[in-house]
Amino acid sequence: MENNKAVIGALLFIIMVVGANFVMYAIARGAANSKQKGFWETIGKSLNTSVKKDDSMDELHQQLEELKKDGKE
Repeated sequence: MENNKAVIGALLFIIMVVGANFVMYAIARGAANSKQKGFWETIGKSLNTSVKKDDSMDELHQQLEELKKDGKE
């Protein structure tokens, strides 16, 4: 009886791993077949999004500093 449970558990684990690989393959295939840009360009842009500096936040900080200076004067 315990042997059957071990086999069923192993089969479920194998099915989960194969299913996860299939999902990842489908995601990568969809990114590679994107109509807009090439695969490496798409991957490069997705990796570089966090490196870009947000200029709008800098503008907001400058405006806050100007308002604080105006309030003190």
